[in-house]
Amino acid sequence: MKELYHLWFLARASFAQEDGCWETARAQGRDPSTGADEKKIIIGGSGAIPALVDLLENGTPRGKKDAATALFNLCIYQGNKGRAVIAGIVPALVKMLSDSSSHRGMVDEALTILSVLASNLDVKFVMVKANTLHVLISILQTGQGRNRENAAAIFLSLCKRDNERLVLIGRLGAVVPLMELSKNGTERGQRKAASLLELLRKACQ
Repeated sequence: MKELYHLWFLARASFAQEDGCWETARAQGRDPSTGADEKKIIIGGSGAIPALVDLLENGTPRGKKDAATALFNLCIYQGNKGRAVIAGIVPALVKMLSDSSSHRGMVDEALTILSVLASNLDVKFVMVKANTLHVLISILQTGQGRNRENAAAIFLSLCKRDNERLVLIGRLGAVVPLMELSKNGTERGQRKAASLLELLRKACQ
């Protein structure tokens, strides 16, 4: 019970936007977002997620990295995905991807969090509304290897069983970079690209 109270205290500290509390906890190996689902439920219900989203947008470079790690861990638990969406995480992540010069070194983190969120039905709707598809197409076309693979993985989650969305990303220019990724990517990247290309083929028949 003491551990749970300690986690709650750290979450409340971050809710008060004391960046150093979360960062110090991380530095000491006590990231309160890691561990069992019980911890994630308590922290998610404590009000920490909106503060972490704010830290992700407005914190120091280290604070942003810590917030991204914490949000990734918290959003693995399905019940926290809705809280993160309400807190505005999707527009914040899309902004990071669209304006990478102002969020240096955060593209990989943003894509990783989006890949976790993309499996949630409510999140899918918000991601499409937030112009995520156009941003992901740009990354797929011009991004670095790992980022292109993550973009393909997100597209796969967003477009499964949605022919209209599949046709849309085809029109936006997804096919050529996916073909390149299916030939030259890592094993994971090739697998994701090949699966998405097959879905695109069927949707356009």
